[in-house]
Amino acid sequence: QVQLVESGGGWVQPGGSLRLSCAASGIIFRTYAMDWYRQAPGKERELVADISRGGSTNYADSVKGRFTISRDNAKNTVYLQMNSLKPEDTAVYYCNAVYYRNNYWGQGTQVTVSS
Repeated sequence: QVQLVESGGGWVQPGGSLRLSCAASGIIFRTYAMDWYRQAPGKERELVADISRGGSTNYADSVKGRFTISRDNAKNTVYLQMNSLKPEDTAVYYCNAVYYRNNYWGQGTQVTVSS
């Protein structure tokens, strides 16, 4: 059974930092590309960052220079370090694992940025 479990969300003031984690089980983690998506109320889900099996990364323009995605294949975990957070970063953040036609999602973790 495949499971992706996100953690690390919460409330933070503007300018603050959070680190999200996504622990995977039931898959050969090192073979999967891993993504972080987010969905704000009333908006479509959007890709925030992705990391390939080989460690190449891509970011949405809105988070470049502030967010960093990384992976630890020994721990079957992908991370999203979020710095200089803004109110517009408020959303539910989802972890996604992709390998060809296999596509799995976590349950999401809420991130709220407000003063």
